[in-house]
Amino acid sequence: MAGDPDAWEYETLEPPRGETKKEATDPADELNDLGAEGWELVGTVDYVGGGTKLLVFKRPADQS
Repeated sequence: MAGDPDAWEYETLEPPRGETKKEATDPADELNDLGAEGWELVGTVDYVGGGTKLLVFKRPADQS
């Protein structure tokens, strides 16, 4: 599907969590690394009751 303008690939990042299950560490370095590789944050998957479980990224499939 490389070259198809409608083809996407996806990546996820699990935010670092402390013992209290709250986001404990700023993932800025990981976010900057993904951004440098062409990934764009497009959404989150959240826990029921609050908190972010996964950050979801996408980029064109031919940009690997």
